[in-house]
Amino acid sequence: MKFVPTFVRVLAISLIALSSAPAIAETPKDALVVAQNIDDIVTIDPATAYEFSSGEYVTNTYDQLVQYGAQDTTTLAPGLAVGWEIDAEAKAVTFTLRDGVTFHSGNPFRAEDVVGSWKRVLVLNKAPAFILGNLGWTAENIEEMVTTEGNTVTARWVGDFAPSFVLNVLASRPASVVDMQTAMANEVDGDMGHAWMNQNSAGTGPFKLTRYAPGEVLMLAANSDYWDGAPAIERVLIRHVAEAATQRLLLEANDVDMAKNLTPDQIEGLSGSDGIRVETYPQTAVHWFSFNQKHEPLTNPALWEAARYLVDYEGMANSFLAGQMDVHQAFWPEGFPGALTDTPFTYDPEKAKAILAESGMELPVTIELDVINSAPFTDIAASLQQTFAPAGINFDILPGTGAQVITKYRARTHQSMLLYWGPDFMDPHSNAKAFAYNADNSDDAYVSTTTWRNAWMPPEEVNQKTLAALAERDPDTRNQMYVELQQAMQTEAPFVVMFQAIKQVAMADEVQGYVNGASADYVFYRLTEKN
Repeated sequence: MKFVPTFVRVLAISLIALSSAPAIAETPKDALVVAQNIDDIVTIDPATAYEFSSGEYVTNTYDQLVQYGAQDTTTLAPGLAVGWEIDAEAKAVTFTLRDGVTFHSGNPFRAEDVVGSWKRVLVLNKAPAFILGNLGWTAENIEEMVTTEGNTVTARWVGDFAPSFVLNVLASRPASVVDMQTAMANEVDGDMGHAWMNQNSAGTGPFKLTRYAPGEVLMLAANSDYWDGAPAIERVLIRHVAEAATQRLLLEANDVDMAKNLTPDQIEGLSGSDGIRVETYPQTAVHWFSFNQKHEPLTNPALWEAARYLVDYEGMANSFLAGQMDVHQAFWPEGFPGALTDTPFTYDPEKAKAILAESGMELPVTIELDVINSAPFTDIAASLQQTFAPAGINFDILPGTGAQVITKYRARTHQSMLLYWGPDFMDPHSNAKAFAYNADNSDDAYVSTTTWRNAWMPPEEVNQKTLAALAERDPDTRNQMYVELQQAMQTEAPFVVMFQAIKQVAMADEVQGYVNGASADYVFYRLTEKN
């Protein structure tokens, strides 16, 4: 008989689906049990993970040389490096590595693991590889661009941009350091351990993976040897619960300690509930929909322009999105330098009809709209379907799991897509490159940007302005350049930015120390405890 650890059996019992029976015993004191929709996960390997939920997982199981931490999610701080120096020409940075750090396997952290981890990202060349590629790195040149000497790693880059940009790239998810000895020991058919790392962790982080079942559960156990101190909680169990109503019931029944995807109605329904509170966290994610330029008549700029006046922004924000979305119509989130906060578009169906009539676009038209099959995405899609129809634009809503929708989007096989986007690293170029730049629109030139995925080639002038903003070292001038890029994208791109997210998390009063920064990459469990 296979041995099942006691804590697994206890947690399994505590998470039996709700029935008509009275509430079962409270969750274990040494474990945090979370109800969350995690069906967006495609992969949990840090070299390939590119979804919100997988970002949370990577943050809690892996480290970077420099990183934003649980104590302060807004300040770049030492991680696996204790310090760094930029050379006089601002073309290289040398990191001094932290001594005495071990991976989850017990293997020592080495300079070779840094180079190997970054090369592994580029060799696998999946969705997030372009982030490291920003520095001019390729699978072929990485070992020349990044070198080791004793307890130091020197990273060089190709490009004219500020060192702060480089450090933010190296604090991103794909820059996570992996136990290369373990990864390569589990290599199958040249996958560099990818299949194995979709079921196991190989990091230095505060938690290690004990079980992952896609669409079911993520289970983490504390790394008692963590270099920055052992986590306050021994275990974290993230249970996939897609329905907001079910999440609320589980929380009220003490079957979970935290519910992460409640709708405004569900949040309001918790008002006055004993032992439960709701915490609010501003987020970097912007919500938008796009038109794939591979499909006619979606290439008509009049459609893009009219669409901006067919969204009932305020109606949604003041009803089913209340408390969870603010109207925001630019690709860089408010609250960060370089953000455009103007909201020039309102729901004006008559203006939209006039734009379409003047263009001579043949109507009515039916457009497939892919959407994640959970709130608030399905509710937003229903609103768009209702407000677009009077103008002769009919949306055929195609719901799917997060993984299904995102996989289709990456393959460029959608027509219209309703999704969200969060920065890959905290620099406005992260979103500018996604929304305002495309170097190669061919099918075999995959890159993880909204422009490529929607088969849209921005005007060359826009491409050049994006690169110029990246190179600009004066902070004020650079921020203004990004504002101007956002203004351009508000009028001449095949996507419509609608909202900026606000995260509301409901939790038991006894849960303390949970940290939820502005994006999924800054969600930390290691300070969490249950009093």
